[in-house]
Amino acid sequence: MHGLGRGGRLRIGALAHRNFRLFFYGQGVSLIGTWMQSVALGWLVLELTNSAFAVGLNQALRSFGVLLFTLYAGIVVDRVDKRRLIVLTQLLQMAEATALGVLVLAKVIAVWQVMALAVGFGVVNAFDIPARQAFLVELVGKDDLVSAIAVNSSMFNAARIVGPAVAGVVIGAAGVGLCFLLNGVSYIAVIWGLLAMRLPKFEPRAAAESAWDGFRMGVAFIRSDARVFSLVLLVAVMSVFGYPFLVLMPVFARDVLHRGAAGYGALMASVGVGAMLGALVLAVAGARVPKGSTMLAGAAAFAALLIGFTSTRSFGLGLVLLALVGCAMIVTTALANTLLQTLVPDVLRGRVMAFYAFVFVGMAPLGAFQAGLVAERWGAPTAVALGGAACLVGIAAATWRVPQLRQTA
Repeated sequence: MHGLGRGGRLRIGALAHRNFRLFFYGQGVSLIGTWMQSVALGWLVLELTNSAFAVGLNQALRSFGVLLFTLYAGIVVDRVDKRRLIVLTQLLQMAEATALGVLVLAKVIAVWQVMALAVGFGVVNAFDIPARQAFLVELVGKDDLVSAIAVNSSMFNAARIVGPAVAGVVIGAAGVGLCFLLNGVSYIAVIWGLLAMRLPKFEPRAAAESAWDGFRMGVAFIRSDARVFSLVLLVAVMSVFGYPFLVLMPVFARDVLHRGAAGYGALMASVGVGAMLGALVLAVAGARVPKGSTMLAGAAAFAALLIGFTSTRSFGLGLVLLALVGCAMIVTTALANTLLQTLVPDVLRGRVMAFYAFVFVGMAPLGAFQAGLVAERWGAPTAVALGGAACLVGIAAATWRVPQLRQTA
């Protein structure tokens, strides 16, 4: 269901499904707003506090709720109507973005308000992430799951290009408040797409076990499969030590490369360009990609390129390196996600994807916190370089200790 169709046109299996197309278009609009808010939020906190630590802390708080609640959320996801749950989480996130915009435009914004809204966003995201991950298989089935995850990643990173670029212009012309309000409006698109889907009527399953027993079943499955266990650990290492480089981009833009808000937007957009290209290649190649070995190679390339980025003081070279970092990053995350979804049984999908969200997003506060602390003491380049080195150690350990992961097709 992948490759070239008639007339040489690319065929991507996931887009043959109407429900997935609705999800794709709605999320595409919404994610542009999300990335606009991400750029605006980093800039706002830096302007309010002039502290790299505060920038990291805010990002940490936006993920803290995932750390606390996502494992329980996975049990909920396996028992409820996923579409209705996602609509609810999107409405709540719309409210958070609108509140930020109103507070900024009313000129009453304070650091404590930004931090409090970040905590609330994290709690909502704890339910949103595993619900959306587990929902994908209901939209396309298992045959097109690789394609759906790659297309979803491509959309996410196309928005990473457009959103920061637009945000840089909007911040320069009208300030950060408008970015938040535009993000609030963008949620309408994904909510409309969800409501327009034609899905079988949801039939609730009577839970055969308590929430605690359900949690233990998820843990037992993860521990029983060395490939799944090593994937979860590797994603945790990347989340804590590798991905916090994004949190420190405002500091790189202003203090290392000496660029303003527009330069910050360009750096973030460059990551998105590379990530989108990597995701598109995966979407077209589909099941032909050897998942395990490609994922490990992508992770190693990501860490090495990240270390290379920290050594440059050239804005142009920095953009090129970040594009390559983005490509390697999305290959790693998309294939790790695909491997987990392929290996997990349907009855445990919500719980296992909740563990994925726990280590990928929920442990991000630890990463943002440590990166902010190290950057405050020794500078952002040192913080990111040390994180890249830690990732290389984790990748080498996974490759050596679990050889069957390399061989997973």
